[in-house]
Amino acid sequence: MSNIDLMKQLVIELNKASDAYYNGRGELMTDYEWDAKFDQLRRLEQETGTVLPGSPTHKVSADTMAGQKEAHEYPALSLAKTKKREDLVKWAEGRPIWLSWKLDGLTLVVTYDDGHLTKVVTRGDGHIGTNITHLAKAIDGIPQTIKAGGHVVVRGEAVISYEDFERFNLESDEEYANPRNLASGSLTLKDPQEVAQRHIHWIPFTLVHTDEEILSWGKRMDWLKAVGLNCVDHEFIEHPTIENIDEVIDRWTLKVTRRENPYPVDGLVIAYDDTAYAATGSVTGHHATRAGFAFKWADESAVTELDHIEWSCAASTISPVAVFKPVELEGTTVKRASLCNISECERLGIGDKGSVLEVIKANKIIPKVIKIRQAVGTLEVPDRCPVCGAPTEVTISPASGTKTLHCTNPACPAKQLKKFARFVSKQGVNIDGISEQTLQRFVNLGWIKDFADIFHLPEHATEIARLDGFGDKSANNIVDSVEKARTVEARRLLYALSIPLCGQDVCNRLLSAYQLDKLVSLAEGNAEPATLFTPKAEETLAMIPGIGPEKAKSFVQWFSNEDNRAVYDKLIGELNIQQTSTAATGAKCKGLTFVVTGDVHHYKNRNELKAYIESQGGKVTGSVSKSTSFLINNDVNSTSSKNQKAHQLNIPIISEDEFVERFTSNE
Repeated sequence: MSNIDLMKQLVIELNKASDAYYNGRGELMTDYEWDAKFDQLRRLEQETGTVLPGSPTHKVSADTMAGQKEAHEYPALSLAKTKKREDLVKWAEGRPIWLSWKLDGLTLVVTYDDGHLTKVVTRGDGHIGTNITHLAKAIDGIPQTIKAGGHVVVRGEAVISYEDFERFNLESDEEYANPRNLASGSLTLKDPQEVAQRHIHWIPFTLVHTDEEILSWGKRMDWLKAVGLNCVDHEFIEHPTIENIDEVIDRWTLKVTRRENPYPVDGLVIAYDDTAYAATGSVTGHHATRAGFAFKWADESAVTELDHIEWSCAASTISPVAVFKPVELEGTTVKRASLCNISECERLGIGDKGSVLEVIKANKIIPKVIKIRQAVGTLEVPDRCPVCGAPTEVTISPASGTKTLHCTNPACPAKQLKKFARFVSKQGVNIDGISEQTLQRFVNLGWIKDFADIFHLPEHATEIARLDGFGDKSANNIVDSVEKARTVEARRLLYALSIPLCGQDVCNRLLSAYQLDKLVSLAEGNAEPATLFTPKAEETLAMIPGIGPEKAKSFVQWFSNEDNRAVYDKLIGELNIQQTSTAATGAKCKGLTFVVTGDVHHYKNRNELKAYIESQGGKVTGSVSKSTSFLINNDVNSTSSKNQKAHQLNIPIISEDEFVERFTSNE
C-alpha cells in the first residue's frame, strides 16, 4: 500500500472514530489506538508534504447532534498536544504558567448577560455548535444566575464522575465504554429529566470574556469562583523548569492513579498567566498557539494471555469481562478488564482461552483491552443467563447500533440489584462494606438470590477473602457488618424492602400508627379491622396522616403478594427487629416543612437534623416548593438551585445556627 493510500485509510478510520467519540455512540477505537493512528498520519503528512481533505490533523472534530445550530462568538479552538514534558518547558518560555486538569468530557460554552443564563452551546467544530440551553437545569454546575453584570462567556467541560458512571452501567440496559462516552451520549437526549438522572457536572476551565479587564489567568479563575462558578483545579508555576514541571506532573499524576480526582481526565493543560501575551499567538491549523498546551500521558501497555471470559450480570445486561494472567500497570496488578458488550468483542476480534492480549489502564484508571495480538478459538456468547439459567437474547440499540446481551427472566436476581443496594444502604439495614459493585459480584457468584441470603454471606467468608480486591480483612469486616445488621429497627427494615411509594417518611408514619407485625397483618387481612386484601385494609392505613389511598394501596398490595410475603417471612427469620416510637415528642416544629441542604455542623449529619425536626412535629422534604416553610443551608448566599428556588418563592433561607436558636431553645 502506498503512503497516500495508507493516509486515505487513516483519515477515514480516524474521522469515523471521532464521530462516534463526540456523539456518544459505540466506541470504534480506544484513545490509545486513536493517538497512535493520528501520530502515524501526521508523520506521513510531514514525509510526503501532503495533507488530504478532511484530515483530522487540520480540522476540529465535532459533535453532530441534532438541534438548533449556533455560531460561537469566540471560536473554541483546540490545543496542541504533547507527551513530552520538555515540550511544556520549551512552550512556557520561562514565563509564569498555570497547570490544570485536561478534563475528559464534552466542552460546553455557557453565556450570561446581566447575571442571567442566556445560552448553552456545544463546542461543535469550534465555530458552530448545537444550542442545548433547554438542558441547562439538568446539568449540575450551570446556575441560572451568577453574581456578575454585563456579558460573560465561559468555556467548561461536561463530565460524569467515575462513581456515577459505574452506577449507571450497573443499572442501564446498555453499558458505555467510559464516562466521556456516557456524557456526550447523554447530551443528545431531549428530556431534561432523563439527562438529570445521568448526574452530569459542568466544570469551567476558561473565562472567555467578561466586560471587566482581568489580565491574569489566575485572577480570572478567582473571578469565576467569586461569581458562583466552581472552576477546574489549578496550580501556579512561577518559574517553569524541567525539574518543577516534573515534580508537579508527578504529583498530579499520583492524584489520578489514587482516584483522588472523581472526574475523568486524559492529561493536563498549561496556560500563560499573562492573558494579554497569550492572545498574541497565531492560529496554526485548528490550534491557537499560545492559548494553552496540553500534556497527555503515554499509556503504559502490557501483553498477557486470556484465561477466560467472565459474563457479568447487572440489571438486565450481561457484560463480557476479560480475565487474564496478571500484569503490572501504572504501579498496580491488573487481572481483568471489561469488554463492555458484544460489539466491542467483535471489534477487537477476541477469541477464547490462550488468546494474546495487549492491555492498558485508560486515563491511568480503567483497565482496557486495546488489541488482540493473537486470537485462539472463537468467543462463545452464552445462550443461558449465568445467574438464573434463563435464555438470553442479543439486542441492538437503535441509537448506537451496539449489540448487548440480556437475560429474559424478569425475576432474575441480577435485575434486583438496586433493591439489594437499597437493602444494605445506611438508610436500610446498614451493612457497612458492601457496595453495589460488591453485591453484583456476590449475585453473579450465586450467593444472593433474595434478601435473606445476604445474612448467609458469612458462610462464604473464606471464598470472599480469595476474591480479587478483597482479602482476609475485607472478608472479616463484611462478616462483622452482616452480624451487626441482624438487629435492625423496624423503620429501617420497612424502608429496605423497596416497597413502591414507601420512602423513609412513609415508613416512619406507618410505624408511628402501628407496630410492624400489626401493619403486616393488616395488609394481609389477618387482623381486624381488615379482611383479606379488601378496601377496608387500605382505608385503615390511608387514614394515617401523610399516607393517603395511593401509598396505602401500594403497601397492602406488596404484602398481599405471595412471592413478596415468602421473601419477607424468610428474611425475618434472620433478624432481631426492634421498634422505637416515631411519634413526635415535642411541638417546636409542628406544622412546618423544612428542606435541608449542604453540610451541617451542630448535628452529626442531615439525617440527625431531620430526626430532630420530625420529633418536634415538623416535616422534611427533599425539594423546595410552595409548601416549604424554611430552607436550611449554612451557605445562605449560595447560588445553588435550591437557594434560587427559595428566593423565587420568597421562602426564608436560614443557617443551621439560626435554626438551633429558633427551634431548639430550652432543649
